[in-house]
Formats: sequence, structure tokens, C-alpha cells
Amino acid sequence: MTTALSRLDRALAALPRSFPGPGGAAAVLRDGEILARHAWGWANAERRIPFTPRTLFRMCSITKQFTCGLVLDAFPDPTVLDGDVRARLSLLEGQAPGALHLCHNQSGLRDYWAVAMLHGAPAESPFGDREAEKVIAGTRSLHFAPGSRYSYVNQNFRLLSDILEARTGRGFGELLRTRIFDRAGMGSAFLAADTRAMPDGTEGYEGTQAGGFRAAENRVLWTGDAGLGASLDDMIAWERHIDAGRGDPEALYSRLSAPVAFSNGAPAPYGFGLNRATEFGRALTGHGGALRGWRSHRLYVPSERISVVVMFNHLSDANAAALDLLAALLGEERAKPAADLPAPGWLGSYIEPETGLSARADMADGRVRLRFGHSAERLDLQPDGSAGNGRTRLRPAADGLWLDRPQENQSSRLIACNGEPTTDVSGRYRCDELDAELEVVDAGGALYGGFSGFLGQGRMELLDPIGPDVWALPCPRALDHTPPGDWTLAFRRDGAGRAAEVEVGCWLARRLRYERIG
Repeated sequence: MTTALSRLDRALAALPRSFPGPGGAAAVLRDGEILARHAWGWANAERRIPFTPRTLFRMCSITKQFTCGLVLDAFPDPTVLDGDVRARLSLLEGQAPGALHLCHNQSGLRDYWAVAMLHGAPAESPFGDREAEKVIAGTRSLHFAPGSRYSYVNQNFRLLSDILEARTGRGFGELLRTRIFDRAGMGSAFLAADTRAMPDGTEGYEGTQAGGFRAAENRVLWTGDAGLGASLDDMIAWERHIDAGRGDPEALYSRLSAPVAFSNGAPAPYGFGLNRATEFGRALTGHGGALRGWRSHRLYVPSERISVVVMFNHLSDANAAALDLLAALLGEERAKPAADLPAPGWLGSYIEPETGLSARADMADGRVRLRFGHSAERLDLQPDGSAGNGRTRLRPAADGLWLDRPQENQSSRLIACNGEPTTDVSGRYRCDELDAELEVVDAGGALYGGFSGFLGQGRMELLDPIGPDVWALPCPRALDHTPPGDWTLAFRRDGAGRAAEVEVGCWLARRLRYERIG
């Protein structure tokens, strides 16, 4: 045990340099006891407010498990809320998702912060109750059948918190306090719905150590999707509460972490606001949280009764830091990619047929870089010619290149997208479903595109060529911390060869049809 603690101390001491930024905090527990509780740097660098274990922090999407906990606590059979979900999606054509689909990110809804960018929202624009209600209520279609796939959707959990308020007649913050925080001993935890400021002055920062940091500007109002405010000590209390209920199938966390499946019976790695994963040969549950300026991660390994919590008020990788601490305590080494493998011959541009999204694979720092989801993924080359990272796999086969994403219950053969796109696609395109527009402009021989709608006029971005009539419109900054990523623009031509429509999509919001209007 002494050796393990020594390794943990070294890993903890390395965090400020390995993940540099204004400040942070971390805790490690085993058997319900604190092995490490440490904070460093500044909660507010300009005002020189130290970061401490009592500093209030935006836990962001870690909130989702608490929202699902409230659902299970108040309604042990969440399906009784299915009608409430349907009522809030009055324009939706066809099958509506149920409450459990929302809890498991299997709803088929398009993420509302991604759709907000299609409505022209600038990255720092306000997005409150009015904006959220209009985007959600305007839903007319889903991008997959409920229960069949996984896609991260923040308003799944906002809908759940709104329904809880309406059903109970009590505010979401009050429900959190009385039904979870007080029971778990989370004395200073609260609903931090307004992202503009924290009551103790804690600030989140954008930037890097090399380029400098600046305070991040956020103006989103959130609730059940990401509204939890808590200190490191609050999160330590939550981890102790989790460990105290181990082995009790009726304990709240036991119910949250129970197995979940897709509609075809395949196991689902995500459910009730928690990821289920395996690291170092051990099953764990956990979740991350992020907004511009804020990154956090928590995990629990039941077989070892180990909890890890990491908080950064900057954009370093809190998940990687949490795994570093876990590896140190367990005496394990982080996996390293196979060395000296040649670049595969299947690198290039493709279209994934179910989503209609582009999938671009190239090499970066000895690993395959896949641009498909809402951020680029790094895949390790394997001796069999495939490349993967435990969540996503590209594998060559006799009939072509396959993309496997088991966490989404999806596997498909990619369609090669070879050749240069033609540039005669300038014009205005309208999406009737969203009541929003896309404008593509040839500006001095370079194509730019921008979205507009009820939230404003988005900035024009230089389009990246992918293949014949396929372009990418980058979205490097957005309302949420992790932007939608590149939007795939797949143009369709009429009988005269004129670009007549374009299908727009990203991983968070797929297959939206825009018709040319000018």
C-alpha cells in the first residue's frame, strides 16, 4: 500500500505540469476513505483567489447522473413520464422517445446546442429558457429511431428536469437539495444554472500555457443537462455515498449503473447519465463535464472500491488526468500504441451511409486521425491493419473499409469519396424543418458558408473540400464547450446539373435537408 500511495503522490504532483492551467483539484478515495485531496493554483487568477477543496466548480454534464437519480427517486418506473415527453414534442412526426430513451441518450433527438448553431447563434450569445423552449418545441423529426442508436443530446436531460418540476410542483434546485445533496452530505452543492458567473468568483479559462489564458465568456442557462455546481469536498461526499451503497441493488447509484441495452438487445455502454467502460481490465462507471473554461471527470471502480475526481478551470483533459491517477494507484501503465507500423492504404475521405456524415482519416503524430464525430479521434494502428481506440474502430475488409462504433450500436461499410468537389454551389439554401438558412458564397475564388436563423447570423467559415459535391463547414467554437465539429455539406443536383439542395449534418444533428432558394 505504501508503494501505491507513493505512486499516487507522484502522479498527483505531476498534474499541474502535465495539464497546465490556472488551477485545479483532485481527489482519490478507496474503501470510502480519502487517499488524496489536493487543490492547486487559482480559482480566479486576476483576483488571486486560491483554488481550494471548497472552491465552487461547474461540474457541467456530470449533472446528468443526478437528474436521472431524481427521476428514479421520484418515479421508480420512469415510463410513466412517456406522455410528458410526447407532450413537449407536439410537432414531432412519428414515434416519440420515452423517458428511458432520454435517460440513456437513445432518444434520436438532435442536440439543441448543435441545432442552435444552425439557427445562427454566435458562440457567446445568450441561450436561456426562451431559446431552449423554441428549439426543442420545433422538433419535427428524429435522426434515428428511439432506442436503436446512441447520440449525445443535452436537452434529453433538460426535458427530464422540466418534467420533474412540472410533475412535483417544486424547483429543480430544491429537488436536488432535498432528494440527493442532503442525503449524500453535499453541503455546498447547488444548481448553478447561469453560466455567466459563480458566487465565489471562480472563473473558467480558455487558452493554453503557450498562448496564454483568458476568462471564458459563457451565457448559457442550463438545468438538468449541466447545471450542477459543487466543490471537491461535495464530490468526495458523493463518492462516499456511492461506496456506502455498494452491494445494495436498491441504492440509487446501483440503479443508475445497472446494465442498459439498445432496442435490439445489444448492451449499451451509456445509461442514466453514466458511461460504462473498462480500464486496466476493470469495469468502471463515470462521466465527464465540460464548458468553455471548465473540465471535470469522475469515475468509480466497484471491484476496487476506488473513486477519482478531477476538476480543471481550463480546457485540459480531465478524463486523461483521472486515468493517470487511477493507473498510479493500481500500479498499471497506460496503453501505448504499437510502434513502427506503416500508414495504412485505406486513408482518405468517405461517407458513412446511415448518418450521411463525412469520415476523413489521415495520419497525425504516428496515429490515425479520424474526423467523423464532434471532435477528431486518435486511433492506434494494429498489426492486422485496423486502427482503434476502444470505442471506435476502422477495419479493412474484402468489401471495403468498415467503421465500428459499438457504443452507438452501429457498424457500417464506408463509401469512398474520391475526387475534387466542384465549386458551383454558391447560393442560399433553406431548411423548412428548422426555418433556418445556409448561405454559401464564392469570395474571391474561395468558398465560405454560414448559417442564420432566429438566433442570429453565424460567422462565415472557409469550407474544406472533401469530395465531389461534398464539403465541410468547420464549427470550431460554439455555445457548448465541445463544438459540433465539422458540418458535412452534401450537395444534390437537379436534372440540369444545378446544385438544388444540400443535406447538412454533424454527429450531434444529422440529415437536415436544405433546398436552394437563391
